[in-house]
Amino acid sequence: MTIKRMDNVLIVVDDLEAVKAFFIELGLALEGETTVEGPEVGRLIGLENVRATLAMLRTPDGHGIELDKFHTPDAVRFGPVDTPVNALGLRRVMFAVDGIDALLARLREHGAEVIGEMRYGASYRLAYVRGPEGIIVGLAEAQQG
Repeated sequence: MTIKRMDNVLIVVDDLEAVKAFFIELGLALEGETTVEGPEVGRLIGLENVRATLAMLRTPDGHGIELDKFHTPDAVRFGPVDTPVNALGLRRVMFAVDGIDALLARLREHGAEVIGEMRYGASYRLAYVRGPEGIIVGLAEAQQG
């Protein structure tokens, strides 16, 4: 059997409401939110006494970002919130967007920091943005021409 598609990426967060609002401002839709707990959940993820709130967000084409806020056990932070892009591990999620200037303006109004912007040849305009809890999001807008 082969992979059919990527369903979602998990991001563990401390401030679920702030991160959820950030991704909704990006254009993802809240699909649902629930709390999970108990031994079955613990066995699945390899932790004991698990209680977490999950929020599932979807891009317009159906890809998901799952945000988890652990109530028990406490989440563990590795490194600073402003970890640079070249740190080992998953560092960013990138989205194809339209109207990058307007989107960057809206994200700045919500406290996001633009790390940098550039043009990739004549094909793309790119921007890296640091959102709540240091989450880095890449934005790519195809250039007409």
